[in-house]
Amino acid sequence: MLVAAALCPCPPLLVPAVAAGAAPELDAARTACTDALGVLAAARPDRLIVVGPTWQGETETYPEGTHGSFRGFGVDVGVRLGRNGATDGTEAAVPGTLPPSLAVAAWLLRRTGWSDAPIEGLAVGESLAPERCRDIGREIAAGTERVALLVMGDASACRTLKAPGYLDERAEPFDEAVGRALGSADLAALEALDVELARRLMVSGRAPWQVLAGAAEDAGLGGALLYEDAPYGVGYVVASWS
Repeated sequence: MLVAAALCPCPPLLVPAVAAGAAPELDAARTACTDALGVLAAARPDRLIVVGPTWQGETETYPEGTHGSFRGFGVDVGVRLGRNGATDGTEAAVPGTLPPSLAVAAWLLRRTGWSDAPIEGLAVGESLAPERCRDIGREIAAGTERVALLVMGDASACRTLKAPGYLDERAEPFDEAVGRALGSADLAALEALDVELARRLMVSGRAPWQVLAGAAEDAGLGGALLYEDAPYGVGYVVASWS
């Protein structure tokens, strides 16, 4: 059964070494992510599942201990999906197998000193149908084991002229609806997100959020919005459910 969830954005820029001189611009987002992870720890789950988007395939699982790297973003920073997420210098220099969204999650967990429950990763394809997403969530929450989710994903990437997807006037109202849904644990609103519009707005979080909606159907969780902004023209939302 699902006992708590944290929702965080997944830009590699959350890692200060990647952001370099621009790192302070996301300090508030990092602080909010730390607070959200604190809610997970307080729930004392038996297992933590990290759910994040990927461009490739439908779903892919990653066991505890899987390595990742931000070398593709220009820095030799390595992470490991586990209760102690640091890697030594050799591992940091080797490209890992975690997709970027799960590598960012592993970095956040290491930063907050997660040492509670075993961790596993689940990457879901950004084009995965809502029905399949909900089924995956239901499977995660089935049984009596206390499960927590760390759900990674960004809102639209079309908020400004300089955004990755350029300016789209539909982006801001879409992101506002997402913020309301994540902040209030509104399952119906998450399940109703328009797949095609999300694709056009370059929303990476749609499928992971709908996995969460499926997992939370019988959980009775309430939500709290911890952060919402659009630096770099991309919508970032941090929320906690408990």
